[in-house]
Amino acid sequence: MLLNVALLAGAIYASLCLGLFLFQTSLVYIPSKSLFATPETAGLKYEDVWLTTEDGVRIHGWYVPHPRPRGTLLFFHGNAGNIGDRIESLAIFHRLGLDSFIIDYHGYGQSGGTPGEQATYLDARAAWNYLVRERQIPAGKIILFGRSLGGGVAAWLAARVAPAGLILESGFTSVPALASKYYPLFPVRWLARIRYDSRAALAGVRSPVLIVHSVDDEIVPFTHARALYEAAPAPKSLLELEGGHNDGFLRAGAHYVNGLAAFLDRALTPTGG
Repeated sequence: MLLNVALLAGAIYASLCLGLFLFQTSLVYIPSKSLFATPETAGLKYEDVWLTTEDGVRIHGWYVPHPRPRGTLLFFHGNAGNIGDRIESLAIFHRLGLDSFIIDYHGYGQSGGTPGEQATYLDARAAWNYLVRERQIPAGKIILFGRSLGGGVAAWLAARVAPAGLILESGFTSVPALASKYYPLFPVRWLARIRYDSRAALAGVRSPVLIVHSVDDEIVPFTHARALYEAAPAPKSLLELEGGHNDGFLRAGAHYVNGLAAFLDRALTPTGG
């Protein structure tokens, strides 16, 4: 009897492990196809941009120009929704004197394809190439910004190009490390096919880094921010916020904006200027 119970429990556990392995894409990526707002909602002029990634997928983004830009921010958003849910952030970046370029990953918003880690990296590379090749924006005038899952995308790209700076907001060290918080009974570090290892990527970054995180973050513990800060090369800084994972930057108000402004002043000022 006890043997049968043990065998049944083992079979159930193995099935759950298999489920986590096979269906993790649907757990990580939560795209929305409908755009319920545009930058115009916040009174911002914008351009629709369509890019074709290396795997032949057509992705969509918005370029939000500033009349007198001090630099350009390349925005990688989190795992849920689409670019239409980031209007408040685009307005903040505009007030900070930046052009902004935000893209939807494979399968998000009006972009084609299917979400995936490698797909987001192709999206990031296509967005960077658009800015430096078509827009002819100097790499030293581009700030990479990644929020939550987007931090993994931004860190990956920053290790391969030479931006003026890298901002990781509400980011995690890696998917396996974060998943261990939610699935402590499972060997998620072995099961994870999706990794976004930002901590490892930071070793290859040679640009100034700003880590932004709320001490109250209920989704990504603040310990991840400290680990990312420790892994980041100098010069680096840590901006602590209060509030939830998705609203900390709004609740922080001027503290958040001033923290970004101070980092931009350092990152976008030429050496010796």
